[in-house]
Amino acid sequence: MSDSGSRSLSQSFLTTHVKQPIAYTLIIVAAIGGTALFLSSLRTTNAAQAASIAIPVTTDRTASVTSTASAPVTLIAVGDIMLSRNVGAAIVKHHDVNYPFLNVSDYLKSADVVFANLETPITPGKPVLTGSMTFRSDPGVEKGMKTAGISVVSLANNHTMNQGTKGLSDTISYLDKAGITHAGAGATLADALKPATLTIKGVKFAFLAFNDSDVVPASYGATTTHAGTAFMNIATMANAVKAAKKKADVVIVSMHSGTEYTPTPNARQTAFARGAIDAGAEIVIGHHPHVVQTVEKYKGKWILYSLGNFVFDQMWSMDTRHGMTAKITFKGTKVSTIEYTPVLIENYAQPRIMTGKDAAAVIARLGLKK
Repeated sequence: MSDSGSRSLSQSFLTTHVKQPIAYTLIIVAAIGGTALFLSSLRTTNAAQAASIAIPVTTDRTASVTSTASAPVTLIAVGDIMLSRNVGAAIVKHHDVNYPFLNVSDYLKSADVVFANLETPITPGKPVLTGSMTFRSDPGVEKGMKTAGISVVSLANNHTMNQGTKGLSDTISYLDKAGITHAGAGATLADALKPATLTIKGVKFAFLAFNDSDVVPASYGATTTHAGTAFMNIATMANAVKAAKKKADVVIVSMHSGTEYTPTPNARQTAFARGAIDAGAEIVIGHHPHVVQTVEKYKGKWILYSLGNFVFDQMWSMDTRHGMTAKITFKGTKVSTIEYTPVLIENYAQPRIMTGKDAAAVIARLGLKK
């Protein structure tokens, strides 16, 4: 693989490997506008049951980003962010909510929008010990995310409800106060299905988020009378996408699903992601397997099945320490380029931009055809 230059991948796109001073990236120039990404999930065996507590309903999940530039619009999508366990302990040790993002904040701020999967509720409580699968993050971590440039998060995952209804209520309140918009969870199913919207340089983006029901207790799912997350259902998702498209220019679907620690998507991921594209989504962003998975071009649009970890404490393997970021550039409502930049998690908490041959090896996991 060359450090610079370009080569033809297929008749529909061009790959350029660029070795920059700070990063080794892969850029895809899409001949057909539209790129899809995707979101996965985490199995929880020790989950707190939802309590009977009122959830703040975010009546307006709309935000705007202003810029003097006329074009393009850039979106960086990153993987799972978990601010509990060893990550939370590192934040406390260093007395710095910005600690996890110190090595990547400049990169994140290079985009107009940054999307992530927030893999932890934000609520007061006891420290979460290493090995626990019931997550909780201290209030204040949302300020670190905001300072780093994160503007919208998915709450549709298998850890959002770890601290019950109160944990969800607190999480929504803290995110709202920080100015981080969110999708995928709420006081009812209708609220969980509401898109988070941002208008950037005149283009309105709508984010929808869903998590697989096979990785959580049934009680985690939102219903007409019960708070929780938006479970994956192709028909429900398709209706939500179509409704969002009536009010937004670009619809992005986030999916939390997949088999953990495997390099390729399973049938549930594939069916849901393709269903989102069929319904009109421009991008599907995937998380949950905790490793980088292959990507797929479907009907001219890209599905990123798993971006892996971004901020996490799974230091026990290189695959779980590696993550992928995708910088997607829109011209109007169409995707013009995707730039993949791998990260390596260090110190049980901090991602840093990867370079050289190591970065190229992680990019190769995407399975892009040459």
